[in-house]
Amino acid sequence: MQLPATDTTPDTLFVGVSTKMYMGYAQSLEWLEQLVAEVDARPALVAGQVVPFVIPSFPVLPEAARLLEGTPLVLGAQNCGWSDGPWTGEVSPSMLRELGVGLVEIGHAERRRYFAEDEAMIALKVRAAVDAGMTPLLCLGEREILAPAAAAGTVYRQIKAAVSGDWSVTSELVIAYEPVWAIGAPEPASAEYVSQVVGSLRSALAQHGLARLPIIYGGSAKPGLLPQLNGVSGLFLGRFAHDATNFGKVLDEALALQLGSTSGRSEGS
Repeated sequence: MQLPATDTTPDTLFVGVSTKMYMGYAQSLEWLEQLVAEVDARPALVAGQVVPFVIPSFPVLPEAARLLEGTPLVLGAQNCGWSDGPWTGEVSPSMLRELGVGLVEIGHAERRRYFAEDEAMIALKVRAAVDAGMTPLLCLGEREILAPAAAAGTVYRQIKAAVSGDWSVTSELVIAYEPVWAIGAPEPASAEYVSQVVGSLRSALAQHGLARLPIIYGGSAKPGLLPQLNGVSGLFLGRFAHDATNFGKVLDEALALQLGSTSGRSEGS
């Protein structure tokens, strides 16, 4: 399934996790079963105000789709090629969609750095994923600590390049703001810094009618961070969520925030 549409940041929170290449096949399936149990224990997720997603390794995808069937968990892939055809070793967006993938991670800092993926290649992949009916999870972020406005400017330019200046495509994306300097660090970027960067980015996107585009934070994110953030649409978790109970803790935080937000809107109406 494709990720649900969202037009306001407070209305939908996204909580997701990638395994990268930390787990083998059997371990991945055991972990996915634990993740499904965490989701099943939270029936409020069916309402769709909090959207959980999981991104395992490529070989796991077919069995993962079976395990996730009938649950609120959206299945993602860690990368995709830019088309079908003679591209040895790549995985086509159309095949991923056929396997039940609804979201595909594109432009992660590791792929930019170690696999030489440039803005032109990322733009091709974004377009291919959208054309295949999947939601690109576009990973962006500054390489070193900057003033929040400058960091937001860097991310804005990366978004513009990824959609080749066609801002209508941007409405199909979920942005994963991952400052490169925070990936794999002992602690995430501070909540104040992240909130300021995302706030500045939303102001820049407002000129295209995209101020409420889903923007989630990744980069050593873990339980306890989400309630401290302002204007951020959720978390993209890494190794902290390889313990499924931590994934459940963040889901609880997101659900609590949505419950409070819903109560506030009801009282104000």
